[in-house]
Amino acid sequence: MSDSDEHRDRSDDPTDPDAPFDHETVRYERDGGVAVVTIDRPDARNAVDDRTALGLRDAWRRFDADEAALVGVLTGAGDDFCAGADLKAMDLEDRDEGWLGCSRMRVEKPTVAAVEGHAVAGGLELALWCDLRVAAEDATFGCFERRFGVPLVDGGTQRLPRIVGRGRALDMILTGRAVDAEEAHDWGLADRVVDSGEALAAARSLAEGIAEHPQATVRTDRAALYDGLGESLETGLKVEAWHGTKALDAADEGAARFAGGEGRGGEGVDR
Repeated sequence: MSDSDEHRDRSDDPTDPDAPFDHETVRYERDGGVAVVTIDRPDARNAVDDRTALGLRDAWRRFDADEAALVGVLTGAGDDFCAGADLKAMDLEDRDEGWLGCSRMRVEKPTVAAVEGHAVAGGLELALWCDLRVAAEDATFGCFERRFGVPLVDGGTQRLPRIVGRGRALDMILTGRAVDAEEAHDWGLADRVVDSGEALAAARSLAEGIAEHPQATVRTDRAALYDGLGESLETGLKVEAWHGTKALDAADEGAARFAGGEGRGGEGVDR
C-alpha cells in the first residue's frame, strides 16, 4: 500500500452521491442544486496534503457524477481559502488529476471559488481552476511559491494569463507579490468582491442563480467557450456550432417559453 493510500479516508464509492463521503480533510455537501466542497484544514491554512488532494479529487468526481448537483462551490474552512501545497506532507510524484487532486480535471458543470483570506501558491491555482471567483474584501492572491523556488504545476502558468492577460500574469508569476481583492477585481481575477466573512454566502447565491437556468445550454455554452479559447475565430465558430447542436432541443424549449411570456421585462435574467 502506498503512502497516499494509507492517508486516504475511504468511502464505499466516493462518486456515489448516496454513499458517505468519508474524507477527514475535505467535505462534500449538497443543498438543492449547489454542491459545496470545503478544504477542512484550518490549522494548516487549508494547505493541501496527500489525503486532501485525494479528497478533492473524489469530491469533484462525485460532483460531476451527481445529477442533482448543478453548480459547485469550492471554499476553505476558517479564515483562509488555501495556502497551497503542504510540501512536507505531500508525495511529489505526479498525479493524472494534478498534484492538488483536481487541477487537471475537467468537470462538465460550472464552478465558483469562495475566497476568504489567502488564495496563494497552489491555492491561487485552485481558485483559477474554478470558472468564477468571489473574494472577500480582505482576500489576498499571489504566486507565493516564487519566494521558495517552487514551480507552478497546477495550472497557474496556463489559466492565469487566460484570465488576466499575459502582462499581469507575468507580474504575479515573476514577482511573487501579493494582489489584494480590489486589484484582483480590477484585473478580472475576482469576479465579485464582498464583505469579509460573506464570500461563501455570496458564492452560494451566485451558484443558485446559475442553477436556476436551463442546464443544457449553460453547459454547452461553457464548453464552447473553453474549447474555443486559443483557436482562430473561424475554428471557434465551428466549435460553438458543434456544441450548440447538442442543446438545440433545450434552446427550442427555452425560446417557446420566452414566446409564451417568460423572461420579458428582465424577469428571470437579473443576475
